Amino acid sequence: MNRKVLVIGAGGMLGQDICARFAPHFALVTTSRRSGDIRLDITDGEATRRAIGETAPDVVILCAAYTDVDGCERNPEEAYRVNAFGAANVASACADVGARLLFISTDYVFDGAKRSGYTEWDAPRPLNVYGASKLAGEQWIREICPRHWIVRTAWLYGAGGKCFPRTILNAAREGKPLRVVNDQTGSPTFTGDLAGVLLEMVSANAAYGTYHAVNQGSATWYEVACEVVNLATERGLLSAGVSVTPVSSREWFSPTRRPAYSVLSMERLRWAGIRLPRYWKEALQDYIQRLDARGERWTTITR
Repeated sequence: MNRKVLVIGAGGMLGQDICARFAPHFALVTTSRRSGDIRLDITDGEATRRAIGETAPDVVILCAAYTDVDGCERNPEEAYRVNAFGAANVASACADVGARLLFISTDYVFDGAKRSGYTEWDAPRPLNVYGASKLAGEQWIREICPRHWIVRTAWLYGAGGKCFPRTILNAAREGKPLRVVNDQTGSPTFTGDLAGVLLEMVSANAAYGTYHAVNQGSATWYEVACEVVNLATERGLLSAGVSVTPVSSREWFSPTRRPAYSVLSMERLRWAGIRLPRYWKEALQDYIQRLDARGERWTTITR
């Protein structure tokens, strides 16, 4: 009999890819706002305990989160309510039924002071509320649920939701000027590839603890935007002539501090013998090809 996996936040961009990768191998139970899924508010401790108790899963994957970085800065109480206390509720319910918990965390737990990849043993020092609230969630999970995996990832994009590449394509189509930050460096990561790593970790019963999982290589937001435009133009998804202008973080006027360098190094995955995700440009090309296969087009509107 297949082991049972509960995916909390199955309707999100990452959750959709997790379900697609896990469904052939596990009996899935899903929570989201979608019709047919279980409705679950993880900030409600009693409801969370009841849902996990009745489901009796072997593994719980928690990818539901408050991920709007600027929104977290404006509303820190909500950020901690979801990302920290919500995670604690899930961890407590998992501990009660003996379920293993896989928690998705972020590169934003780091401050960006390093200029080499952050390892799983580097000390977190978040610069913003989003990173601090996710770090608090990590800490609660370590205290409450010993059988856990914490997987930090970064700069996620995928076919199932709003993401940076799609924002660039939409802006290009509307003829908007593309001014993109060029002094923040990170690890662009395709949700389909991350879901594959998570599947391998769970299937292989990887050792518990904290892992980093991202596509290999690094880039600035500007470099990602240029690659998106180039790939989309080559495949005819965009008309030629779209230009991207690099700007500094100061010129962008964001209300939220972000790390200048948050590239993640995947030492734990290497030690566990888990296959590392491919290079980020290969993954981005796959993403653009999928949009092309779905017939999506962003023919530029001239003004």
